[in-house]
Amino acid sequence: MAFLSDITLGQYFPTDSFVHRLDPRTKIISLLAAMTALVFAHSIFKLGISFFLLIVIIKISQLPLSLVLRNLKPFLWLFIITLIFHLFLSGEGTELTRIPLIGLKITKEGLNGGIIYSTRLAGFVLMASLLTLTTSPMEITDALDRFFIPLKKLGLPTNEFTLMMTLSLRFIPTLINEADKLKKAQISRGATFEGNIIQRIKSVIPLILPLFISVFRRADELALAMDARCYTGGKDRTSFKKLSFTTNDYIVIIGSVLYMVFFLMIKL
Repeated sequence: MAFLSDITLGQYFPTDSFVHRLDPRTKIISLLAAMTALVFAHSIFKLGISFFLLIVIIKISQLPLSLVLRNLKPFLWLFIITLIFHLFLSGEGTELTRIPLIGLKITKEGLNGGIIYSTRLAGFVLMASLLTLTTSPMEITDALDRFFIPLKKLGLPTNEFTLMMTLSLRFIPTLINEADKLKKAQISRGATFEGNIIQRIKSVIPLILPLFISVFRRADELALAMDARCYTGGKDRTSFKKLSFTTNDYIVIIGSVLYMVFFLMIKL
């Protein structure tokens, strides 16, 4: 379970960068536009543009590049499975080579599709981590609450929904630390987490029950703490920090939309 320490989703990295100062609604809109554009990136050229801009944004955010890239390691197995799936199950195409023992062939189209889809998944992970690293959980909550204002008129419990999402993001690092503590406790009792994949899965099973108990305990403690502070959601609840768009926000939103339109319209 050492890979859990590589996950930084839900963690906030505070700096005074241009991206950090943007309105959280701007960052969410830009994230959705960038992800939409990435969905329509069907060529290596477009993927190259997307990752180049992503690296530029990371530099502007004053985030350590290694901190953001660490999120890719836990999902490496997903990228490999996606590549293999397209590599061998792409159907007809220009054959590059064939595996004699199982009779499967590797095609040019399958290789190209595997690379594109795997890279696209990596882009999604990096974009999501970039949002959480540059936006605090409270800012995300306020932004989502503004986006869901139309749904409030339909009587939907939007406040509870945004609170649930925010707490889920906030407790990712906490649960990772809890899992690491349980792992070290098991190791001190003679457990081992080395060996092949089957042995590692078996060694993780004893950690599941204590981790679930810890999750429920923390949820109960959080509920009691919120109740002790008289927390109530609803239409009369106010925010400590008022969100407002600036000139930079409008520029970023317009640029993100144009970027998305470029990917949708240009065939490269």
